[in-house]
Amino acid sequence: MITTIKNQQIKNIIKLNKSSKDRKEQGVFLVEGVRICKEIPASWNPIFYVSEEYYNQKKEEVLDIIKGQEYELVTKEVFDKISDTKTPQGILALVKQPEYTLEELQKEENPMLMVLENLQDPGNLGTIIRSSEAAGVTAVILSKDTVDIFNPKVIRATMGSIFRVPFILNQDMEELVSWLKRKNITTYAAHLDGKDFYQEDLKKPTAFFIGNEGNGLSAGLTEAADKKIKIPMSGSVESLNAAIAATILAYEGKRQRWISE
Repeated sequence: MITTIKNQQIKNIIKLNKSSKDRKEQGVFLVEGVRICKEIPASWNPIFYVSEEYYNQKKEEVLDIIKGQEYELVTKEVFDKISDTKTPQGILALVKQPEYTLEELQKEENPMLMVLENLQDPGNLGTIIRSSEAAGVTAVILSKDTVDIFNPKVIRATMGSIFRVPFILNQDMEELVSWLKRKNITTYAAHLDGKDFYQEDLKKPTAFFIGNEGNGLSAGLTEAADKKIKIPMSGSVESLNAAIAATILAYEGKRQRWISE
Protein backbone atom coordinates (compact mmCIF):
# COMPACT_ATOMS: atom_id res chain seq x y z
CA MET A 1 0.00 0.00 0.00
CA ILE A 2 1.16 3.52 -0.83
CA THR A 3 1.05 5.71 2.26
CA THR A 4 2.85 8.90 1.24
CA ILE A 5 2.59 11.51 -1.50
CA LYS A 6 6.37 11.40 -1.72
CA ASN A 7 6.00 8.09 -3.58
CA GLN A 8 7.21 8.57 -7.16
CA GLN A 9 4.01 7.14 -8.71
CA ILE A 10 1.88 9.52 -6.68
CA LYS A 11 4.06 12.50 -7.56
CA ASN A 12 3.64 11.59 -11.21
CA ILE A 13 -0.15 11.32 -11.00
CA ILE A 14 -0.38 14.74 -9.38
CA LYS A 15 1.74 16.11 -12.22
CA LEU A 16 -0.35 14.38 -14.90
CA ASN A 17 -3.55 15.85 -13.48
CA LYS A 18 -2.20 19.35 -14.08
CA SER A 19 0.07 19.11 -17.10
CA SER A 20 -0.94 18.51 -20.71
CA LYS A 21 2.74 18.49 -21.62
CA ASP A 22 3.50 15.63 -19.25
CA ARG A 23 0.48 13.63 -20.41
CA LYS A 24 1.63 14.01 -24.00
CA GLU A 25 5.25 13.10 -23.26
CA GLN A 26 4.27 9.99 -21.33
CA GLY A 27 1.43 9.01 -23.65
CA VAL A 28 -1.02 8.46 -20.78
CA PHE A 29 -4.03 10.10 -19.16
CA LEU A 30 -6.12 9.76 -16.01
CA VAL A 31 -9.63 8.41 -15.61
CA GLU A 32 -11.40 8.98 -12.30
CA GLY A 33 -14.67 7.73 -10.85
CA VAL A 34 -16.51 4.45 -10.38
CA ARG A 35 -18.80 4.63 -13.39
CA ILE A 36 -16.24 5.65 -15.98
CA CYS A 37 -13.56 3.31 -14.63
CA LYS A 38 -15.97 0.43 -15.24
CA GLU A 39 -15.93 1.27 -18.94
CA ILE A 40 -12.17 1.27 -19.54
CA PRO A 41 -11.34 -1.40 -22.13
CA ALA A 42 -8.75 -3.89 -20.88
CA SER A 43 -6.81 -3.35 -24.12
CA TRP A 44 -6.08 0.24 -23.01
CA ASN A 45 -3.83 -1.21 -20.28
CA PRO A 46 -5.15 0.65 -17.23
CA ILE A 47 -3.32 0.74 -13.90
CA PHE A 48 -5.79 1.41 -11.09
CA TYR A 49 -5.25 3.34 -7.88
CA VAL A 50 -7.81 2.53 -5.17
CA SER A 51 -8.27 4.12 -1.79
CA GLU A 52 -8.02 1.74 1.15
CA GLU A 53 -11.34 3.07 2.44
CA TYR A 54 -13.23 2.30 -0.79
CA TYR A 55 -11.58 -1.12 -1.10
CA ASN A 56 -12.55 -2.11 2.42
CA GLN A 57 -16.12 -0.92 2.01
CA LYS A 58 -16.81 -2.38 -1.44
CA LYS A 59 -14.17 -4.96 -2.23
CA GLU A 60 -16.36 -6.96 -4.64
CA GLU A 61 -17.24 -3.83 -6.62
CA VAL A 62 -13.58 -2.84 -6.81
CA LEU A 63 -12.52 -6.25 -8.07
CA ASP A 64 -15.35 -6.21 -10.63
CA ILE A 65 -14.11 -2.87 -11.98
CA ILE A 66 -10.46 -3.91 -12.05
CA LYS A 67 -11.11 -7.28 -13.71
CA GLY A 68 -7.66 -8.66 -12.99
CA GLN A 69 -5.78 -5.57 -14.14
CA GLU A 70 -2.88 -4.11 -12.18
CA TYR A 71 -3.80 -1.97 -9.17
CA GLU A 72 -2.30 -0.17 -6.18
CA LEU A 73 -3.95 0.48 -2.84
CA VAL A 74 -3.38 3.93 -1.35
CA THR A 75 -4.47 5.55 1.89
CA LYS A 76 -7.47 7.89 1.86
CA GLU A 77 -5.17 10.84 2.52
CA VAL A 78 -3.03 9.97 -0.51
CA PHE A 79 -6.05 9.42 -2.73
CA ASP A 80 -7.47 12.81 -1.78
CA LYS A 81 -4.21 14.36 -3.04
CA ILE A 82 -4.28 12.59 -6.42
CA SER A 83 -7.98 13.13 -7.01
CA ASP A 84 -9.10 15.90 -9.35
CA THR A 85 -12.65 16.01 -7.94
CA LYS A 86 -14.24 17.68 -4.92
CA THR A 87 -15.81 14.43 -3.72
CA PRO A 88 -13.42 11.58 -4.59
CA GLN A 89 -15.04 8.18 -5.18
CA GLY A 90 -11.89 6.28 -4.33
CA ILE A 91 -10.75 4.94 -7.70
CA LEU A 92 -8.81 6.27 -10.67
CA ALA A 93 -6.78 4.75 -13.46
CA LEU A 94 -3.69 5.60 -15.44
CA VAL A 95 -4.49 4.76 -19.06
CA LYS A 96 -2.46 4.61 -22.25
CA GLN A 97 -3.50 7.18 -24.85
CA PRO A 98 -4.96 5.59 -28.00
CA GLU A 99 -3.93 6.66 -31.49
CA TYR A 100 -6.24 7.05 -34.48
CA THR A 101 -5.43 8.21 -38.01
CA LEU A 102 -7.30 9.68 -40.95
CA GLU A 103 -6.37 6.60 -42.96
CA GLU A 104 -8.50 4.47 -40.64
CA LEU A 105 -11.53 6.56 -41.59
CA GLN A 106 -11.16 5.51 -45.21
CA LYS A 107 -12.86 2.24 -44.28
CA GLU A 108 -16.09 4.13 -43.63
CA GLU A 109 -18.37 4.24 -46.66
CA ASN A 110 -20.55 7.10 -45.45
CA PRO A 111 -18.82 8.98 -42.62
CA MET A 112 -20.26 11.78 -40.52
CA LEU A 113 -17.40 13.75 -38.96
CA MET A 114 -17.27 16.47 -36.32
CA VAL A 115 -14.37 18.90 -36.85
CA LEU A 116 -13.53 21.22 -33.95
CA GLU A 117 -11.41 24.33 -34.41
CA ASN A 118 -9.88 26.07 -31.38
CA LEU A 119 -12.52 24.84 -28.93
CA GLN A 120 -11.37 25.82 -25.44
CA ASP A 121 -13.92 24.69 -22.89
CA PRO A 122 -13.25 21.16 -21.50
CA GLY A 123 -16.93 20.64 -20.72
CA ASN A 124 -17.93 21.49 -24.28
CA LEU A 125 -15.41 19.09 -25.77
CA GLY A 126 -16.42 16.26 -23.45
CA THR A 127 -20.10 16.83 -24.18
CA ILE A 128 -19.49 16.84 -27.94
CA ILE A 129 -17.67 13.50 -27.72
CA ARG A 130 -20.54 12.05 -25.69
CA SER A 131 -23.28 13.34 -28.00
CA SER A 132 -21.23 12.27 -31.02
CA GLU A 133 -21.40 8.68 -29.82
CA ALA A 134 -25.13 8.96 -29.27
CA ALA A 135 -25.71 10.43 -32.74
CA GLY A 136 -23.50 7.94 -34.55
CA VAL A 137 -20.71 10.34 -35.51
CA THR A 138 -17.83 8.45 -37.13
CA ALA A 139 -15.02 10.45 -35.53
CA VAL A 140 -14.21 13.76 -33.86
CA ILE A 141 -11.28 15.70 -35.35
CA LEU A 142 -9.50 18.38 -33.33
CA SER A 143 -7.36 21.27 -34.52
CA LYS A 144 -3.92 21.82 -33.02
CA ASP A 145 -5.16 24.68 -30.82
CA THR A 146 -8.16 22.87 -29.33
CA VAL A 147 -8.17 22.09 -25.61
CA ASP A 148 -6.35 18.89 -24.63
CA ILE A 149 -8.77 15.98 -25.02
CA PHE A 150 -6.99 14.21 -22.15
CA ASN A 151 -7.71 17.03 -19.70
CA PRO A 152 -9.39 15.34 -16.67
CA LYS A 153 -12.43 17.62 -17.01
CA VAL A 154 -12.88 16.55 -20.64
CA ILE A 155 -12.59 12.88 -19.71
CA ARG A 156 -15.27 13.17 -17.01
CA ALA A 157 -17.62 15.05 -19.34
CA THR A 158 -17.46 12.27 -21.94
CA MET A 159 -19.02 9.84 -19.41
CA GLY A 160 -17.12 6.96 -21.01
CA SER A 161 -17.63 7.88 -24.67
CA ILE A 162 -13.89 8.67 -24.87
CA PHE A 163 -13.36 4.90 -25.08
CA ARG A 164 -15.73 4.41 -28.03
CA VAL A 165 -15.55 7.49 -30.28
CA PRO A 166 -12.44 7.68 -32.48
CA PHE A 167 -10.72 11.06 -32.24
CA ILE A 168 -7.93 12.52 -34.31
CA LEU A 169 -5.70 15.13 -32.69
CA ASN A 170 -3.60 18.12 -33.69
CA GLN A 171 -4.85 18.38 -37.23
CA ASP A 172 -3.65 21.11 -39.55
CA MET A 173 -6.93 22.49 -40.89
CA GLU A 174 -5.64 23.20 -44.42
CA GLU A 175 -4.38 19.64 -44.76
CA LEU A 176 -7.62 18.29 -43.34
CA VAL A 177 -9.77 20.25 -45.81
CA SER A 178 -7.68 18.91 -48.70
CA TRP A 179 -8.12 15.36 -47.40
CA LEU A 180 -11.89 15.81 -47.03
CA LYS A 181 -12.20 17.12 -50.58
CA ARG A 182 -10.22 14.16 -51.95
CA LYS A 183 -12.59 11.83 -50.15
CA ASN A 184 -15.67 13.64 -51.53
CA ILE A 185 -16.89 14.52 -48.04
CA THR A 186 -19.11 17.60 -48.07
CA THR A 187 -17.99 20.15 -45.50
CA TYR A 188 -20.38 22.41 -43.59
CA ALA A 189 -19.23 25.47 -41.64
CA ALA A 190 -21.51 26.34 -38.73
CA HIS A 191 -21.89 30.09 -39.28
CA LEU A 192 -24.42 32.80 -38.52
CA ASP A 193 -24.43 33.86 -42.18
CA GLY A 194 -25.21 30.35 -43.38
CA LYS A 195 -28.39 28.81 -44.78
CA ASP A 196 -30.90 26.82 -42.75
CA PHE A 197 -29.20 23.45 -42.19
CA TYR A 198 -32.51 21.54 -42.27
CA GLN A 199 -32.55 22.09 -46.03
CA GLU A 200 -29.26 20.25 -46.56
CA ASP A 201 -28.81 16.63 -47.61
CA LEU A 202 -26.84 15.15 -44.73
CA LYS A 203 -27.30 11.53 -45.79
CA LYS A 204 -24.10 11.64 -47.84
CA PRO A 205 -20.54 11.80 -46.43
CA THR A 206 -20.52 14.88 -44.21
CA ALA A 207 -18.18 16.91 -42.00
CA PHE A 208 -19.41 19.64 -39.65
CA PHE A 209 -17.03 22.47 -38.72
CA ILE A 210 -17.55 23.88 -35.21
CA GLY A 211 -15.53 26.89 -34.05
CA ASN A 212 -14.30 28.61 -30.91
CA GLU A 213 -16.92 29.39 -28.23
CA GLY A 214 -16.39 33.14 -28.41
CA ASN A 215 -15.19 33.81 -31.94
CA GLY A 216 -16.66 30.99 -33.97
CA LEU A 217 -14.82 29.53 -36.94
CA SER A 218 -11.80 31.27 -38.42
CA ALA A 219 -12.38 33.10 -41.70
CA GLY A 220 -10.03 30.67 -43.45
CA LEU A 221 -11.86 27.52 -42.41
CA THR A 222 -15.24 29.12 -43.07
CA GLU A 223 -14.25 29.98 -46.64
CA ALA A 224 -12.72 26.55 -47.18
CA ALA A 225 -16.00 24.80 -46.38
CA ASP A 226 -18.30 23.72 -49.20
CA LYS A 227 -21.31 25.33 -47.53
CA LYS A 228 -22.17 27.61 -44.63
CA ILE A 229 -25.09 26.51 -42.48
CA LYS A 230 -26.89 27.84 -39.42
CA ILE A 231 -29.40 26.56 -36.90
CA PRO A 232 -32.57 28.68 -37.07
CA MET A 233 -33.34 30.41 -33.77
CA SER A 234 -36.30 32.35 -32.38
CA GLY A 235 -36.30 35.35 -30.09
CA SER A 236 -33.19 37.46 -29.58
CA VAL A 237 -30.72 34.58 -29.25
CA GLU A 238 -27.65 35.26 -31.38
CA SER A 239 -25.87 31.92 -31.05
CA LEU A 240 -25.91 28.55 -29.31
CA ASN A 241 -23.37 26.89 -27.06
CA ALA A 242 -20.83 25.01 -29.20
CA ALA A 243 -21.72 21.63 -27.69
CA ILE A 244 -25.45 22.19 -28.21
CA ALA A 245 -24.92 23.29 -31.81
CA ALA A 246 -22.74 20.27 -32.56
CA THR A 247 -25.33 17.96 -31.03
CA ILE A 248 -28.20 19.42 -33.05
CA LEU A 249 -26.27 19.12 -36.31
CA ALA A 250 -25.20 15.54 -35.58
CA TYR A 251 -28.72 14.46 -34.69
CA GLU A 252 -30.16 15.93 -37.87
CA GLY A 253 -27.59 13.88 -39.76
CA LYS A 254 -28.65 10.82 -37.78
CA ARG A 255 -32.35 11.53 -38.41
CA GLN A 256 -31.91 11.88 -42.18
CA ARG A 257 -29.84 8.71 -42.40
CA TRP A 258 -32.32 6.78 -40.28
CA ILE A 259 -35.24 7.83 -42.50
CA SER A 260 -33.37 6.82 -45.64
CA GLU A 261 -32.52 3.31 -44.41
